[in-house]
Amino acid sequence: MTLYAVNIQTLKTQVDATLGSLIQCSSIKWGELTIEVKAANYIQAVSLLRDHADCRFEQLIDLCAVDYSTYKDEPQMGLRFCVVLHLLSVSLNQRIRLKVFATDDVAPVLPSVCGIWSGANWFEREAFDLYGVVFEGHDDLRRILTDYGFIGHPFRKDFPLSGHVEMRYDAEQKRVVYQPVTIEPREITPRIIREENYGGLPQAQ
Repeated sequence: MTLYAVNIQTLKTQVDATLGSLIQCSSIKWGELTIEVKAANYIQAVSLLRDHADCRFEQLIDLCAVDYSTYKDEPQMGLRFCVVLHLLSVSLNQRIRLKVFATDDVAPVLPSVCGIWSGANWFEREAFDLYGVVFEGHDDLRRILTDYGFIGHPFRKDFPLSGHVEMRYDAEQKRVVYQPVTIEPREITPRIIREENYGGLPQAQ
């Protein structure tokens, strides 16, 4: 067993002991530790991960959402929307991935972790904008990538490729207007052009 494998197993043991019954599942895959907690235990778990002496994950590297409907082209088996956090302990030089599923597929809601890591602010706004996950307790949960008048959440798997509305500048009204999408879906089949003497090179017989 390599030194890295020993370290990651030690980390798993420490995190499992720290969180105890808060952990729903814990696994090592591709050299990375991933744990999952229930939404009800989310804030308690992240607080322990940040503050416990064996964890000390003082930095949030990333936070994103995942839509598990038709995951791997298969029917949805569990809850639909998951929020994934990547945490770093600078002081202990260790990393972890944390997953938590929103309990409502129609209106996914999770508590904000901005009070734990202030850097979560824009990450949670992005997850709200693209997936529609609402983070309770967030002080400024606005769209961050799409336009203010945008309808829907474009990273959801049931969101149409062309969107719901389109925006354009109206010269007569001298302002930006919104209107139903006018793009007609079509399938484009590339045309293959064959030349007998492409590039002046003789063709293989």
